[in-house]
This record gives sequence, structure tokens and C-alpha cells, in this order.
Amino acid sequence: MDWLEEELKQALARKDAPPDFPARIGRAVVRRRFAAPRWMATAAAVVVAAGGTFAWREYQGRVAKDRVMTAMRITASRLNHIQARVREVRQ
Repeated sequence: MDWLEEELKQALARKDAPPDFPARIGRAVVRRRFAAPRWMATAAAVVVAAGGTFAWREYQGRVAKDRVMTAMRITASRLNHIQARVREVRQ
């Protein structure tokens, strides 16, 4: 065998895992499993709060617009009534 084959054989040879290997893998999995939901929950809460704020502002805008339109209709109605009375008095 030449030196390259020998090095490959040594590099790819089966080796026993260290005794604490399963515990390290378990800790890594637990850390990874529970780390993501923390920041994901925070991000979801921020998105919901922002969406709720936007929706509330839009709702308030619609209510204000409806109130202004109602006031304009009432004003127009009263002005029409007054104009009709002025025309009657002039004739």
C-alpha cells in the first residue's frame, strides 16, 4: 500500500465514541429545540401587537370618517331647509 491509502485507512477507521457523547448530543438537541421557540414567540407577539395596532388605527379612522360624513349630511340637510325658508320669505 502506498502512503495515501494508509492515511485514508487510518482516517476512515472506526473509532469508539467518547463516553459522554450521548449526553452532549442530548443537551445540544434540548438546547436547540427550546431556543428557537423563545425568540419565535417573541417575534410572533411583536407581529400580533403591530398588526393589532394597525387594525385599531384603521378602525378609528373609519369611525372618524363616518362621524364626519354624518355631520356633513346633517349640515347639508339643515342648510337646504334654511335656503328653502329664505326663498319663501323673498317671494
